[in-house]
Amino acid sequence: MNDLKKLFNKTRVFDYPKPIGFLKEIVSMASKGNCIVMDFFSGSGGFAQAVMQLNAEDGGHRKFIMVQLPEKCDETSEAYKAGYKNICEIGKERIRRAGEKIKAESPMTTQDLDIGFRVLKLDDTNMKDVYYAADDYSQDMIAGLESNIKDDRTDLDLLFGCLIDWGLPLSLPYRSEQMDGCTVHTYNGGDLIACFDANIPESVVKTIAKRKPLRAVFRDSGFASSPEKINVFEIFKLYMPEDAGDITKRVRVI
Repeated sequence: MNDLKKLFNKTRVFDYPKPIGFLKEIVSMASKGNCIVMDFFSGSGGFAQAVMQLNAEDGGHRKFIMVQLPEKCDETSEAYKAGYKNICEIGKERIRRAGEKIKAESPMTTQDLDIGFRVLKLDDTNMKDVYYAADDYSQDMIAGLESNIKDDRTDLDLLFGCLIDWGLPLSLPYRSEQMDGCTVHTYNGGDLIACFDANIPESVVKTIAKRKPLRAVFRDSGFASSPEKINVFEIFKLYMPEDAGDITKRVRVI
């Protein structure tokens, strides 16, 4: 029985998975324990399991990036009947199960083993596409453009879009907290602090400024008027006087 069927309780969720032993050998030949393994056709995510197992065995700190199109599973397949609608869902579940299995098999030596991963989906821009000439606009259209962000985007969509714009890595930790009725996201301890709520009170802006983040982002529609938006920059200048001359490069209103 192959490694994948063992993880999925003998269910054949993927045809012809690569043997983990073979993948481990490839990774070990190419790295010394501290590298990034990327698989552009990751399938069921075998390389991710191989990386975690090698790290458990030799104390390495390898990382993995798995890339896979969400190819649909055949509706007559065991995978589809088990609840996996596409290959990506199989890969995500495999990584979860493999990580838990590795730690369960060697609990004394894998206490610090990192088996976490983050799932990101490629999409188009968060901003609305506006290609109309001035004469093409109507009053209804203008009202619909009060917010320049697409209606179906979440806070996390906006947060990770900002990370890409600023060239920040997408794998670092972040946390969210409630602050005076608003949700505030802090990325990697202050590399970026963002609040995308509507009607952001000045108290929230001041609290964020006092933390002196390297970068801060707010949503344009979070402020009722242009003076309120301008005031954001003045607040940051007040609490970060050492960077007052460069504040527009560190604070954005999108």
